[in-house]
Amino acid sequence: MGATNDAPELLPGTLDLLILRTLQRGSMHGYGIAQHLRVTSEDVLQVGESSLYPALQRLLVNGWITGEWGLSDNNRRARYYSLTAAGRKRLAVERKGFDQMVLAIQRVLEA
Repeated sequence: MGATNDAPELLPGTLDLLILRTLQRGSMHGYGIAQHLRVTSEDVLQVGESSLYPALQRLLVNGWITGEWGLSDNNRRARYYSLTAAGRKRLAVERKGFDQMVLAIQRVLEA
């Protein structure tokens, strides 16, 4: 994810966390995941294909998500991604680590 319009860069590994959390809501195709991140973040997180699809592939290889082909709302072929049981466990681990990192950064900034 590159910075556009002075948008902040994601911390390494954060995109995986955000994708896993998004898929906790239910199965989605790549475009839907990107749109959810953009809308939910009020346009701060604009994830391009060059970042999103390698992250999805990495999550597939690790067994944290599955992918199945289907038709999108406009009848186009799309791959729908779903969270696995291992993905739910990984999400919990990633979320805990992220929360600890944010707290540590806040402590430094406020010292």
